[in-house]
Amino acid sequence: MAVGKKKAAPAPEELRDQVIEAIKTVYDPEIPVNIFELGLIYKVDVNDANNDVTIEMTLTSPNCPAAQSMPSEVEMKTRELDGVGEVTVAVVWDPPWTQEHMSEAARLELGMM
Repeated sequence: MAVGKKKAAPAPEELRDQVIEAIKTVYDPEIPVNIFELGLIYKVDVNDANNDVTIEMTLTSPNCPAAQSMPSEVEMKTRELDGVGEVTVAVVWDPPWTQEHMSEAARLELGMM
């Protein structure tokens, strides 16, 4: 009788890359660019010991209509990844988001170049 093997947790660096790829599937409902390229994700940390993930993100403004849904979607998509421990998503306002946080690809997509 074969015993099923549990999939090994990815290395923290690999898991961080997977988290970023998952975050890239989250879009601001008003802007057709993913939130990573928009520069709304300030930090993605994976704890080496237990693969807990901490994400610091911001919004384009405190009055953003997606203020509740976007952080929740980031958390949900991160939790769905194999090997992830606890997930903490913190919305921060310092530094404030500006268009300078956007990637070159996002600026090109939005015709800002």
